[in-house]
Amino acid sequence: MSQSSAYAPSPAASAERAENPVPRIALVGVHGFGARHAANLARLQASGVLDFVAAADPRPPADGVLQDSVAVFETLDHLLQAGTAPDVVILATPIQTHVPLAMAALSAGADVYVEKPPAASLQQFQELLQAADSEGRLVQVGFQSLGSDALPAIRRLIAHGEIGDVLGLGATGTWLRTRGYFKRSRWAGKRAINGTDVVDGVATNALAHAVVTGLSVAAARTLDDVAGVETDLYRAHPTESDDTSVIRVRTAGGQVLTCALTLCAARQTRPSITVFGTAGKAELFYTDDELVVSTDLGERRKVFPRTDLLENLLEVRASGGELLSPLSGSGAFMAVLEAIRTAPAPQQIDDKYIEWEGSGDDAHPVVEGIAELIERAALAQATFAELGAPWARPLEPAATFTVAGREVASYQDGGRIRPSSSPRPYLHPVRTLAGTVVTDHQPTDHVWHLGAGVAVQDVNGINFWGGRTYTRDDGRYVWCPDHGMIVRTSVSSDSSGGALSETLRWVGPDGTAVLSEQRHWRYAAVGPSMWKLTLDFELSPAGPEPVALGSPGSNGRENGGYGGFFWRLPSTVGARVRTAAAEGGDAVHGTVAPWLAWSGVFGGAGTPGSGGAATLVFLASPQAPDPWFVRVAGYPGVGLSLAWDRPLTATRDHPVRRTVTVLVADGILSTADIAQLAESLGESA
Repeated sequence: MSQSSAYAPSPAASAERAENPVPRIALVGVHGFGARHAANLARLQASGVLDFVAAADPRPPADGVLQDSVAVFETLDHLLQAGTAPDVVILATPIQTHVPLAMAALSAGADVYVEKPPAASLQQFQELLQAADSEGRLVQVGFQSLGSDALPAIRRLIAHGEIGDVLGLGATGTWLRTRGYFKRSRWAGKRAINGTDVVDGVATNALAHAVVTGLSVAAARTLDDVAGVETDLYRAHPTESDDTSVIRVRTAGGQVLTCALTLCAARQTRPSITVFGTAGKAELFYTDDELVVSTDLGERRKVFPRTDLLENLLEVRASGGELLSPLSGSGAFMAVLEAIRTAPAPQQIDDKYIEWEGSGDDAHPVVEGIAELIERAALAQATFAELGAPWARPLEPAATFTVAGREVASYQDGGRIRPSSSPRPYLHPVRTLAGTVVTDHQPTDHVWHLGAGVAVQDVNGINFWGGRTYTRDDGRYVWCPDHGMIVRTSVSSDSSGGALSETLRWVGPDGTAVLSEQRHWRYAAVGPSMWKLTLDFELSPAGPEPVALGSPGSNGRENGGYGGFFWRLPSTVGARVRTAAAEGGDAVHGTVAPWLAWSGVFGGAGTPGSGGAATLVFLASPQAPDPWFVRVAGYPGVGLSLAWDRPLTATRDHPVRRTVTVLVADGILSTADIAQLAESLGESA
């Protein structure tokens, strides 16, 4: 290996360079990811497109790692002081050193290739941008995925409407990292060192490519392309930085990108960017440059080539053109990094939700239920806190129902629900007196299912249920821009008396009110292991004209008459569904009966209060003989249908009113006990 003094070019070498202007490259940081750069430089040098002349690292490489022609220095300053500046400096160094080293290289007249993230703060990033512009130099950022030909391909299919209108984008990554991973350097897992920003973390470093690739697909590259960033940060490792997080980005163009990422999965899977459209979806597995497009026409897969970012930088230096990952194009990513940097420190996940696998430095934590939560977050465009992950920060509900000194239900105002899920108030979680959770919300199968409440899919053609709309013309479910929302306009509560009253407005997508609702909740103990919830709601037109309330059933879907009161249950082991006259989901579905009972062992992985035996007894509305809507096999849910096979009209003189009572009991009740309870409570409910 040559000594550092050999870096200074001789007069003969200078003359040869003038005749054969092959760019001279210096690499700063030869360990870790720097070793990949060294291998790539050796490849490109062998092809004659560059001259790898120098390297700098406080810890010299082992003998034989670099060619003897590469001069080795301890620091970049020593390298630059030794002779003529290189044409390009590659920085594969700790995050907090990127900007100082890049500034030094730019001042010396070199173009820069800097590993991600380019800076540890937004201020540093802007200073580096200004310096590059002032020096008239190029800065390429090492987001290798941005060199993929899959990116223009996915943008084209979006522009051509192949997957319909874009509903949202999700970036997901389930990786695992060991204790040893965070011991590899003093900055690993740090938010700062001695007051100097580092901002290591799952979204800013390990899975930063998921974030930047998602932003690129969402047409958000510069700072101005980002309208807002929300963070929900957690950690299972004993580090400072986040390792399990959701980052939600709203772009200036109106798109929402939800990045759901973890380093605490049971097994590592390929990270991806998914574009959810009204006519299908496109999923890019960016580490393999594989694009999978799924529509009603089927599925197609294609692996695309990728341009090496260093080769791109050299080509732009020689012939002009555009960098694939320019510094300015990292502005949107830096907006995300800045939001993470300035957010409260990541919350430690409670140990009871973490299982460690392996031993010693090979041990890694697995967060309970994390794979499903990652999927739900991307589908629902929701944070872990909004999904109610048991280890996440609790969100303050709009109201809390308390019975016998125990919190039995949280009332959500629906303000955090994505637009295509028809935001609306709902109860979740609902618990038995022993604490077993008996509702679910935003599940992966139907992310628009929201606990217990009122929802109707067709109100004068407006979807207040969420998800796709069943239309008679199509004879199937299709995504339509028809989603409304239900908002609270006034509320009064009497917690001591167990009551909550609201006035609600049902608003269409154009902002016009369609329905006015008066909603009343009552809740009280029935015994030491049972409580009663009563919902009374009245729907009347917001204007003078009648309003038609419909359903998929009234629009031609056989046995699909859901809409009105609906209760989404969690997974139930040994679910038993019955009325006084029939048993089983198929047998009771569509029937009219004074009561319907659902019993079993409620809950599953990741659900607080899971594993408890409980019985729910639904008492029919006394105002009308509405059929029961029941699902067991596809998903667990119970409702009372307002429009089973024909629309129901609400007028000012004749509003639609229903009263539904639910008995929430611990344990499995017998049919005889249920019948007796229904008889004693039904009339007075």
